Amino acid sequence: MSVNMAIIKKLLIGPLVGVIVFALSLTLFNTTQSTLLGLIALLVTYWTNEAQHLAVVSLLPIVLFPAFGILSTKATTVNYAHPIIYLFLGGFMLAIAVEKTKLHIFIADKILSFFPATPKAMIFSLALTSALLSSILSNTTTTLLLITIAIFITQNPKLKMRFALAIAYGASVGGILTPIGTPPNLILLGIMQEHNMEIIPFFQWMWMVAPLVFVMLVSVSMLLGIGVGNIEIERKIEIKPLSTAQKKVLFLMFGLISLLLINAPMKPFWSGLGLSESGVLLAFGLLLFMPPFGILDWKDDSHKIPFSIIFLFGAGFSIAKAFSQTGLADELASYLLHMTHLSPIMLLFAVAFLITFTTEITSNTALISIMLPVIYSVAEQAGINTTLFMMVATVCASYAFMLPIATAPNAIAMSSGVVHVGSMIRYGIVLNLLGIFFIVMIAEFFWKGVI
Repeated sequence: MSVNMAIIKKLLIGPLVGVIVFALSLTLFNTTQSTLLGLIALLVTYWTNEAQHLAVVSLLPIVLFPAFGILSTKATTVNYAHPIIYLFLGGFMLAIAVEKTKLHIFIADKILSFFPATPKAMIFSLALTSALLSSILSNTTTTLLLITIAIFITQNPKLKMRFALAIAYGASVGGILTPIGTPPNLILLGIMQEHNMEIIPFFQWMWMVAPLVFVMLVSVSMLLGIGVGNIEIERKIEIKPLSTAQKKVLFLMFGLISLLLINAPMKPFWSGLGLSESGVLLAFGLLLFMPPFGILDWKDDSHKIPFSIIFLFGAGFSIAKAFSQTGLADELASYLLHMTHLSPIMLLFAVAFLITFTTEITSNTALISIMLPVIYSVAEQAGINTTLFMMVATVCASYAFMLPIATAPNAIAMSSGVVHVGSMIRYGIVLNLLGIFFIVMIAEFFWKGVI
């Protein structure tokens, strides 16, 4: 009875928070927009207080958005079949194959033999490895490939959580290092091209963001390393030669990485083939079921796919669609215009706060697609450095560390089962604030002089 009462109390908190947010929003937005904000507050409350399973809460928009006149059922459900979801699906299949063949044991031992076997050294090495890989591969792919390895290195639950977060946060931090590292970067370049703005060259981009990536990697490692000094990482792994199954998975992994690496620069030449990253990753995942590989069997292994995370991102894309459909994005732009009387650095802080914390409740790719045109319009009308403000917004969209719905790496860390929402919020809010500060400072005193 007490357990049921605790659940009921948690469930009642959601509507209460939603009503409060709705009432406050009515002072700034119309009824539909305020309703949307109230529903988002309800969803975020349930995601954070774990009143119901992640999957149950993530499916609520399909019921709530049509019921409150935000989106139709069809317009909502189509977001649960977004192409990025199939990228996830293929990546999860590959991660399951790595775990099933125990290939992660072999790779984990190699990592341990290369870096000092201390918690702080491992946190930094995992974050650095994740950051470097995610600068050329997608954040999602990088996290999926590394997360199983990270949580195998130790049996200590406290360290498992920190290692998983090191992978997730490292992927987000490093994803901005190159223009192809994460979708928001490509969206920015696309919008700049659309408006005939001067495109930031590849290596200039890297030179600009490298200091930010460095200070954030150090910040992530130092934060996650607090309080782990006395925990020892024992190494009791007896490495055997690679089995045939492990060699097959390694072959597929190297093939996948090679194809992903050449796919981005070669897209102009084979665009007609339609080699999207989602399709490529799903194809390699499906190959695991087929001869001559035959690593996975649907009856035995499909239950390991975390469909709750897939539903979570469907909810995120639905929220982003609702932002656009209800005109809430345009309303936010109009309020931003009223803030252009502020000094440039204060306006940069305002944009950074807005994007960073809005990204926490929706997909960063979807949000930046909505907000970059808004920010371009605001900057043009205000006569301020358009490229600078769009660059800040784009980077902030990747630097959201608090909630699983914010970025793909956060969601994957949650799906590992070793990270709780409370821990992610506790570390994430510190990194959010540090990220905002470092981004604005580097933009004001470094980027302004080169763009």
